[in-house]
Amino acid sequence: MKTEDPRRRLGAAGEDAAARHLEASGHRVVARNVRAGGVELDLVVTKGRTIAFVEVKTRRSPRGGSPEEAVDARKRARLVRGATAFLRERGGRGRRVRFDVVSVVPDERGRLCATHRPAAFDAGDT
Repeated sequence: MKTEDPRRRLGAAGEDAAARHLEASGHRVVARNVRAGGVELDLVVTKGRTIAFVEVKTRRSPRGGSPEEAVDARKRARLVRGATAFLRERGGRGRRVRFDVVSVVPDERGRLCATHRPAAFDAGDT
């Protein structure tokens, strides 16, 4: 029997926490871990006429720097490429597009806490 990688388990728990956090703030999750243009998009959410492509970064502790610091120029370019393919494949006319980052770290009790940074970067920031 193969044991699941603890990093994957933490990442999946972080994505669950991010999805719950976004839904609680009125977003609707329309896709999770979807591939488009050869890129995996963690979460795609909508709220009103806005569609947001959300990168979720989960860390075991805040010691190694903030999770959103891991969304560098190379990662942003990949996300824009994936979002462009997603919109081309599934349609997105008339929607405002946004790129968000959700950071997930455990609190002092070990519960995962999500922090949403809407419009963390623009397509032109790549």
